[in-house]
Amino acid sequence: MVKWGGSMRMNTRPEGISYRKNEIFLDVVEEVHLLMAANGAVLRSEVQGAIKVRCCLSGMPDIQLALDDKARFQSSHQVIRNPHAPVEDLCFHQAVRLDRFNTDRVISLTPPDGAFELMGYRVHQNIKPLILVESIVESHKGSRVEYVVKARSNFKERTTAENVIISIPVPSDVDTPQFKTSIGTVMYAPEQNLVLWTIKHFQGGKEYQMKAHFGLQTISAEEIKFRPVSVQFRIPNFSISGIRVRYLKVEERSGYSALTWVRYATQSGSYQIKSK
Repeated sequence: MVKWGGSMRMNTRPEGISYRKNEIFLDVVEEVHLLMAANGAVLRSEVQGAIKVRCCLSGMPDIQLALDDKARFQSSHQVIRNPHAPVEDLCFHQAVRLDRFNTDRVISLTPPDGAFELMGYRVHQNIKPLILVESIVESHKGSRVEYVVKARSNFKERTTAENVIISIPVPSDVDTPQFKTSIGTVMYAPEQNLVLWTIKHFQGGKEYQMKAHFGLQTISAEEIKFRPVSVQFRIPNFSISGIRVRYLKVEERSGYSALTWVRYATQSGSYQIKSK
């Protein structure tokens, strides 16, 4: 479904706005929400996307935006990358001319000044897990517990995830932590009952391993096997839905030339994997 973010179209831009340097910045930001079983099966997934704009343009400009061929628009008002991954629930800013969009699939408007959200959307189907985590918990005669955690990036080598944090739940009464990792840093956060494995740069097509050993006093490993591991990450210059901006044009009656900037980022929302 396609709709405005309010009840009717509005132009909220006042006259007389002036900038020494005319620029418009556009960010396509997608947030991945995912729950994965220990065997790698995706139990629940969704991408929440938004096109965010920061407008630093003089006068009363008109902007036109088109998405590339991978994001095809159907007459049902859905944007699709392929028949198995529909982009749903398009919600536009109130300044967008929906009649123009319905005719030729061009997003056009006289933009508000400053920052605003141009478009929101969701994707539910065929969402590929970007970081796979296998976590195995083993107890040893009830006196200690060992975690073996393997993390693998599921995207191309030229792409890199930044500030990856893998959070592994542990019992509240563990002690004497010992860690060994092939990359990054590991710390125990007792106030959160978590082991935090941080990888600053996680390149595509790579796999890493971390081991954690704890003394275990009263809680058995059976009680912690099914607590999910959570993952945080941000991947710049990457759109998991495949949406790309084909062009972004600015026209204003004074005829000035404006600089246009477009960036992409995919980041984690609620992203969890169950342990074995």
